[in-house]
Amino acid sequence: MNTIQPAKNPFYFKLAMVLVSLISLGYLSIMGKEILAPLMFSLLIAILLLPVSVFLETRLNLPRSAAAGLSVLLLLLAISIIVYLVGSQVSGLARDWPMFEVQVRSSLTNLQNWISTTFHIDLKKQTDYIESSASKLLNAGTTVLGTTVITVSSLMLFLVFTLIDTFFLLLYRRLILKFLVGVFKEENARTLYEVIAEIQFIIRKYILGLLLEMLIVAGACCIAFWLLDIKYAVLLGLITGLFNIIPYIGIFSALLLSTLITFAAGATTGKILLVVITVVVMHLVDSNVLLPLVVGSKVRINALITLLAVIIGEMMWGITGMFLAIPVIAMAKIIFDRIEGLQPWGVLLGAEKEDKKPLSRKYSVKKVIKTAPD
Repeated sequence: MNTIQPAKNPFYFKLAMVLVSLISLGYLSIMGKEILAPLMFSLLIAILLLPVSVFLETRLNLPRSAAAGLSVLLLLLAISIIVYLVGSQVSGLARDWPMFEVQVRSSLTNLQNWISTTFHIDLKKQTDYIESSASKLLNAGTTVLGTTVITVSSLMLFLVFTLIDTFFLLLYRRLILKFLVGVFKEENARTLYEVIAEIQFIIRKYILGLLLEMLIVAGACCIAFWLLDIKYAVLLGLITGLFNIIPYIGIFSALLLSTLITFAAGATTGKILLVVITVVVMHLVDSNVLLPLVVGSKVRINALITLLAVIIGEMMWGITGMFLAIPVIAMAKIIFDRIEGLQPWGVLLGAEKEDKKPLSRKYSVKKVIKTAPD
């Protein structure tokens, strides 16, 4: 007796559904940026702080709310220390502002004389052009100041919402896990726990690796600038380390700021070149040694997908999207590898050459199951 086979959807139908889904998700992500961006940051921070919160609950017998709040306060303390270190170095720039002004005026004068000699443009025309540009800049000063105030206010609100969301994610983690188990049904609970455990392991190692990379780059640059007798060596090292965590464009921003600060401090051309060479060499060492060794082993995503993810993230969410691009792709790969039908997408996101040895299962699925709600 012949059995009736279920009808299979044609390829073009599946492709159309995939494209519609991608467009819908992208549109919803852009429209919900103000809510989703701090929530995604909170998710990454909550994964990082989860061991701290569990330690406070189990070893110190603190209530879950107190443990979550104390974990967030420790994070805020770490951020405050970084801001204090950078601010203390920036205050030195403020004290030396008169010297900077003299240096800039002298450089502008030399530049005007060079332009006059090379291109035969007299000083009066150059002065008139500079005054005209300065007046336009002053007229737009109110708009620039207002935009700056709004940007700073938005950044502070973003930080506040991120910390609040982190606290609630740590507090209601069992409730969220119970919701996920209910959504994906009991028979898929084991797979769900494995996915959650692997995401926690990968994301935690990635963030810790990124922070370690930042510390190494900042420390190495501080020592290099100090040995080269560069003024504001600590500030330049901190700038290079902090901007280094921004994919691709971070190193160029650090190079520009370091060069401008060194130039404004009255350094010679030789020292400015030494700063440029130091930052470039540090970037090469970081890209070819530190990044694959410290961070690359934690997230196995090929370079093409990484670049595309960073570009798309910047287009959708700006700099925030650039930060979140790699962790989001890493989580998507873990999920795709576990779901039948989406596994080819996981292969596409991964590296071409996989290690023969399986991923070290340092994460414990049993722990996730034990912490799961009844």
